[in-house]
Amino acid sequence: MKISCRVRGDWFQVPCKAGKSIRWLGGEALKRYLKLRPPSFVPNREEVVNDIRKTLGGAILDPEDRIEDVLDDNDFVQIVLETDRPNPSLSEAEVKYVTSQIPGGKFEIPDVYLYLDGNSLSIDDLVQLGKGHFKINLTKDAEEKVKASRAVIDQIVKENRVVYGITTGFGKFARTVIEKEKLKELQENLIRSHAAGVGRALTPQKTRMLLALRINVLAKGYSGVSLGTLKQLIDAFNASCLSWVPEQGTVGASGDLAPLSHLALGMMGEGQMWSPQTGWGDAKYVLESHNLTPISLNAKEGLALINGTQLITSIGAEATERAGIIAKQADVVAALTLEVLKGTSRAFDSDVHALRPHKGQIAVARRLRALLHSETFPSEIAQSHRFCNRVQDAYTLRCTPQVHGISHDTIDFVRGIITTEMNSATDNPIVLADRGETISAGNFHGEYPAKSLDYLSIGVHELASMSERRIERLCNPAYSELPAFLVQDGGLNSGFMIAHCTAASLVSENKTLCHPASVDSLSTSAGTEDHVSMGGFAARKCLQVVRNVEKVIAIELLAACQAIEFLRPLKTTQPLEEVIKVVRSVAGPWDKDRYMSPDIQASTKLLKEEKIWNAVKLHIESYHSSQDIETRVFSPSTFTIGEDRPHISQPKKRKISVTNGTKSAKVEKVENKMA
Repeated sequence: MKISCRVRGDWFQVPCKAGKSIRWLGGEALKRYLKLRPPSFVPNREEVVNDIRKTLGGAILDPEDRIEDVLDDNDFVQIVLETDRPNPSLSEAEVKYVTSQIPGGKFEIPDVYLYLDGNSLSIDDLVQLGKGHFKINLTKDAEEKVKASRAVIDQIVKENRVVYGITTGFGKFARTVIEKEKLKELQENLIRSHAAGVGRALTPQKTRMLLALRINVLAKGYSGVSLGTLKQLIDAFNASCLSWVPEQGTVGASGDLAPLSHLALGMMGEGQMWSPQTGWGDAKYVLESHNLTPISLNAKEGLALINGTQLITSIGAEATERAGIIAKQADVVAALTLEVLKGTSRAFDSDVHALRPHKGQIAVARRLRALLHSETFPSEIAQSHRFCNRVQDAYTLRCTPQVHGISHDTIDFVRGIITTEMNSATDNPIVLADRGETISAGNFHGEYPAKSLDYLSIGVHELASMSERRIERLCNPAYSELPAFLVQDGGLNSGFMIAHCTAASLVSENKTLCHPASVDSLSTSAGTEDHVSMGGFAARKCLQVVRNVEKVIAIELLAACQAIEFLRPLKTTQPLEEVIKVVRSVAGPWDKDRYMSPDIQASTKLLKEEKIWNAVKLHIESYHSSQDIETRVFSPSTFTIGEDRPHISQPKKRKISVTNGTKSAKVEKVENKMA
């Protein structure tokens, strides 16, 4: 059997005979490391093996175990040296190298295929591909289109025609004709020179989404890539062999050139690459470890791999999907907050919203009616303050349909833009096989996804803006009539005081992040590319805005569940009680201060996994299927002709001093409190 051993970033394959121990394997790998002296080798230093770990999962292996008992043929292990520790003689500090793993546990290669044709990929499909739930294959129709477009390129090369990007240089060098025998070198040089990105590497999930989306665009058959090269990309995706792709460096015009070049560079066997089995390593070795061969680029293929908006669009797709998930749950959390603040549902009357028939506004009001007091789902809390003298609720409660509604409509609008972009040919030149022609145009320009994602940032941010104000109302006893910061023994305990500060800080951060990136442009490529979209930054900051919104809504969810503890034993509606039950499964009530950050993280996880939505979804459907006439509870803000109004306690009178000229007189005025 053969075992791949990694020593300080370099890989060595060690043949192993039966009966050999793990200790022997470590020594043999170290012996090869010292003999071959890779770049990480330090001369004149004694090296000793500290421990040996499985690359996948990071399990420490017992040196006395036999290799065949704990490892499989072609398995991967990490040899940790004593010098990998900060100071082994003084401390047992953590080793510097930590095995690369996917958050959430072991990654398993799926056995279900998603067939791509370049025309029908949805945002949800792309997210699932990113999570590793599917392998990729091509439809037969897509394969034929790819072959047809490649035939056009081969004919151009055969006839020695001068065509941009095929037999010429790029950008400023578009008029430089390249000799036929150097066309392969031209494409390789393009990838190497354009792989100039910086910053943190994309996560495995984001890189899978990026690669899957590029495969989908190539599958349309307008790029000129060969079917063989495309299938090599698919094989790498299916093995989860993922190039190192830094997130910064694209200006979002002429495509996301830098990140897509890094993606292609790894496929060429250059640079760094990651897989669940090997962790990070040289791309060539990672590919070979999975029995894959590096791509050999032919005419136009390098350009075909990097010309497009796939970084903007793949990150934007994740942002859009997560925005949709948090938006509908923000409605649920808002309903819970309104309930514990003893608000009224009359502002959500369907006849009111029919007079301003925006799609999102009507949908949110309809959702709120299903969650709050009704004949189907009665609320003891709502009944307890039925005849109070509160005339109106604050805007963050009363105007939830109007504000949340436009957020929903924004998400729907952006979803349409991103879905279209995901299934668009964004290359240059475009290969029109049915006409036997190539056309240099501008489908690579990222303005569409850039503008839409700036819009999404602004739209989804408002959910957090509303939520933070509702958290303030929950924590402030002047508004809530509950204990300050939702905890007993205030002073000794601080309760939700700083949790609210955290929400406020995230909302303030989002205000800066919501400044549109796409209003900026800088001329590049010696003036040839004189307008760019800056869509890469628009996408990255949009995703950060969504992350911040998730955390703010999570804090409101915890605060609302804590607030209702002070109204017990009264019960709210059945769907909202289900929400509380889900939250209580990860975070109990506060009877005194405790470490709060883990509870916020747990609440955020509930929202990201849609568990709050799933808790109420069937109840909402049940309400609308069983109740034809909506419940219209009594409210002091309404008056129905012909009906006697229940007695409401009279507002208190107080004397107000009014000065008229030099003479002061005392008059009595009645002040009605208006919200």
